[in-house]
Amino acid sequence: MAGQLGSQAVEQALAGGTPQRVGRFRFSFEDLRWEWSEQVQRMHGYEPGTVTPTTDLVLSHKHPDDRRRVAATIDDMIEKREAFSTRHRIIDTAGMVHDVIVVGDQFCNGRGEVVGTHGFYVDLTDDSDTEDAITARVAAIAERRSAIDLSKGMLMVVYGIDEDAAFNVLRSLSQEHNMKLGLLARRIVEDFSSRGGIGSVSRSQFDRLLLSADSP
Repeated sequence: MAGQLGSQAVEQALAGGTPQRVGRFRFSFEDLRWEWSEQVQRMHGYEPGTVTPTTDLVLSHKHPDDRRRVAATIDDMIEKREAFSTRHRIIDTAGMVHDVIVVGDQFCNGRGEVVGTHGFYVDLTDDSDTEDAITARVAAIAERRSAIDLSKGMLMVVYGIDEDAAFNVLRSLSQEHNMKLGLLARRIVEDFSSRGGIGSVSRSQFDRLLLSADSP
């Protein structure tokens, strides 16, 4: 099952396939300016290029039960200028609810000053796996032991996502970092293992590991 899903994800990515469920964002502290990739715009129900995101717009799309918590996360991000991650729900322009993970890390200017945050959204809306199914997939992945499969397994466990979503995260990061997918996966596995494995790495540490995987 896991191998079939992995092959389908690769084929979809190479052939254009279905729209990706991973998108990028960027936020500047100086002018409080948001940037959404085409994928994130579509997650919120907009055609690319038809919307200019603002903090008010970002919050207006949060599920009412999650809005206060996400607003506090954004305030904390701006005040402390630190990495963050959150899982919450957004409501698109058609009224559809999306379950998303958002992970952000610092970015700096040429003087090494933290000037904003950037990261990715993962849309989990179509994921219907049970915990047992995810565990079974991770076990199958571990048996194959390739760096890409191991790194997908780590993403599945840490974020509770399926194999397709995990592959899409890796593919998006590979493009963002301008690194070959295999090299990126090996870097993630090596960095993860050097920190003691899943029992020793917090989710926030794993967030930072993903977003800095291109660092030497």
